Amino acid sequence: MPGPNLNSTGYIVGFATALCGVCAIFVASAAVGLKEKQEINKLLDRQEKVLKVAGLAEADEYLSSAEIKSRYEASIKARLVNLETGEYIEGEDAEAFDQRKATKDPSQSKAAPANLAQVTRVPNKGVVYQVIDDGQVKTLVLPIVGNGLWSTMYGFLALEPDANTIAGITFYEHGETPGLGGEVENPKWQALWPGRKAFDESGDVAIEVIKGNAGPPAQDPYKVDGLSGATITSRGVSATLDFWLGKTGYGPYLVRFRGPGGARSSL
Repeated sequence: MPGPNLNSTGYIVGFATALCGVCAIFVASAAVGLKEKQEINKLLDRQEKVLKVAGLAEADEYLSSAEIKSRYEASIKARLVNLETGEYIEGEDAEAFDQRKATKDPSQSKAAPANLAQVTRVPNKGVVYQVIDDGQVKTLVLPIVGNGLWSTMYGFLALEPDANTIAGITFYEHGETPGLGGEVENPKWQALWPGRKAFDESGDVAIEVIKGNAGPPAQDPYKVDGLSGATITSRGVSATLDFWLGKTGYGPYLVRFRGPGGARSSL
């Protein structure tokens, strides 16, 4: 009995279909098998960035998974807040809350008002990372997201206990031009932020990235050096902070935190 015609269209199509099926099974199996590990790595990566922007690790310091977990659990407490009211949400695991995913879910978010950061949706709940020392909040770390020139920029902003003085900033994911807007992740530029003020004396968001150079924090508390050759990215950073520190973002929480009998205690 003659064997199959290896050059026939039917054989080639059948072989290709079978090969694709086998590859698909392998890829699907790998994705399922690695999902738990991927989630763990994602969590560790986020925890490391929170540690660094809060000043609990150096920007260029290598941390093993065990060291990240140890430092984070010793000092950081994640809490969920109602972004509309600023109140804490109890009974839910803040560490397991995926804020980016919630933002895309219409049942967990709402349309944002027109804004220069080009944020289109805001989650109903937001995560706040608190650095705790002797039962008191020493630093607040807030997730921030907004558009630059080419991309959506994801980062964290750290505030001191007055919920006004900036302790640090980092942008860890973006697609801005290397050497220009991409300098948002340059440690030297990020080092210009500590000591600046987020709000003016009237309580309005005042921090901004200017064109050119700003003075030291004591002289120019509301201004930060612009990114050379990246005016639109610089404006995007300013707009991002204005949005997330404002009433549509974490503003209500920060007002409540600063207020009499507010949220400074970790309890």
